[in-house]
Amino acid sequence: MLNTIHSSLVEVFKIPDQDRVQTIIEYDTGSFEIPSDRTNKFTIIEITILPGRSAAAKKSLYRLIFSGLKDLGYQDNDAVVVLYEPELDNWGVRGGVPASEIDLGFDLNV
Repeated sequence: MLNTIHSSLVEVFKIPDQDRVQTIIEYDTGSFEIPSDRTNKFTIIEITILPGRSAAAKKSLYRLIFSGLKDLGYQDNDAVVVLYEPELDNWGVRGGVPASEIDLGFDLNV
């Protein structure tokens, strides 16, 4: 799943391939209630991104992620993707500099 999500971000948002920070948090069935119309594969994918991507790019990202999840045996109703977009001033990077003050090395406007 991590490869599916990362490769989708690289393809659609054009992030650098080495820009890969991911985590999986799993809950037991007593700690994670899912709707009855979902399978036990139900997954919430939360992605925190730098702002600037177009609605069309986000739509393409969702489609590509879901396509990859289908290859992993997921049904259409087995996942939700949520994007979080804190403003560039809210990202401290490269020794504590706001991301709004540096050249990130890639274009956010896709």
